[in-house]
Amino acid sequence: MVRKGERVGTVHYTVYRDALGGERRQVGVSAGKRAGGSVARNRMKRLLREFYRLHKEAFPPGTRTAIVVRKTPEGAALDGVCRELLPALRKRWG
Repeated sequence: MVRKGERVGTVHYTVYRDALGGERRQVGVSAGKRAGGSVARNRMKRLLREFYRLHKEAFPPGTRTAIVVRKTPEGAALDGVCRELLPALRKRWG
């Protein structure tokens, strides 16, 4: 079986998406060592989970999404995550 996925990238994040089927959503968050030390990585994962909780409409039902942190932005905060990811997701996937 061949999967056809999509990808959108920003300066600090890469978002991958493919079809899951049904009405479920699956979202995963990953932050490798490039994103910084354990404190910075865990903070970014918490921020991205909160971003997903607040903006579920940007993740349509029936999709599996993975958000990967490329590098941690300086002074990472939820409003910065939203300013960077929301326009990129809406531009690419409506």
